[in-house]
Amino acid sequence: MKIAILPGDGIGPEIVEQARRVLEVLRGEGLPIETESAPMGGAGYDAARDPLPPATLRLAEQADAVLLGAVGGPQYDVLPRELRPEQGLLRIRRALSLFANLRPALLYPELAAASTLKTEVVSGLDLMIIRELTGDIYFGQPRGRRKSAAGDDEGFDTMHYSVAEVQRIARVGFETARRRGRRLCSVDKANVLDTSILWRETVSALAGEYPDVALSHMYVDNAAMQLVRNPKQFDVIVTGNLFGDILSDEASMLAGSIGMLPSASLDARQKGLYEPIHGSAPDIAGQDRANPLATILSLAMMFRYTFGRADVADRIEGAVRRVLAQGHRTGDLAMPGERAIGTRAMGDAVVAALRGG
Repeated sequence: MKIAILPGDGIGPEIVEQARRVLEVLRGEGLPIETESAPMGGAGYDAARDPLPPATLRLAEQADAVLLGAVGGPQYDVLPRELRPEQGLLRIRRALSLFANLRPALLYPELAAASTLKTEVVSGLDLMIIRELTGDIYFGQPRGRRKSAAGDDEGFDTMHYSVAEVQRIARVGFETARRRGRRLCSVDKANVLDTSILWRETVSALAGEYPDVALSHMYVDNAAMQLVRNPKQFDVIVTGNLFGDILSDEASMLAGSIGMLPSASLDARQKGLYEPIHGSAPDIAGQDRANPLATILSLAMMFRYTFGRADVADRIEGAVRRVLAQGHRTGDLAMPGERAIGTRAMGDAVVAALRGG
């Protein structure tokens, strides 16, 4: 099990270190785990003047899976666009053909009070957002800046999807729904965008191959509203890159904190890049305040999807559940009157629960 570890920027090294400790426990029990670290994002720029240094990309290509912390920081905002940390993330997704992004939003019962919604609205929440990751407006051409006819500066980006790209991600959605509650909601903006009209037509055409899955469609603005109105109506959501980016962050707050949501970005052969969905949080970096649970849960997804070891994934997820049941909370999860613990202490608790389980 060759794992490339890319700690990244901000809180990335702190949260990845706690995931690394989980890997050490598993390695000590006999799992053939090999790890190697490399810089990426702002750290990549600092080391090699490139947010995705060639050596880092080679390591990721040679690995079976990649664990990423987070990238970005205000000190890099002055760089040319192509050198900013986020470009390293976009480039590695494209280079590794990681087209399917799986983002589960699961509310642990112990965290129901941490959600910004009423307990009765979110209790029992368990949904999966599947986001297409290598197309859409983030990658479409042409893009850039120019002078308008009136002489003003203007920026432009191109939203683009082909039938093959939509079919590929829609199949992931249907297959995922088939293994869960057999309900798939495809989210688009087909009342306005030609790209979304193509999206809806393509997804609808595939539905006949999955008669056991109930397909519905929803405009993205309505989907955003429904996620806070009645989130438990959803089982699996499949959508494009831009819409999925926004909706999955919204869904994170249903689960109590963005610090609780892991993700998997997969290619056609289940090789994956695993990362928490949150950012680098430079305002709390180095202060032992970050929540490492999303990163640790991303490891669970790695064992489930890339390594096919659902037993190991269940153990990691079970350890997180026990830690929360014991009342351990980082600052983002603690309610008034509850004592918050730090990043390292949360890692200690998970490691202890893993060894005890």
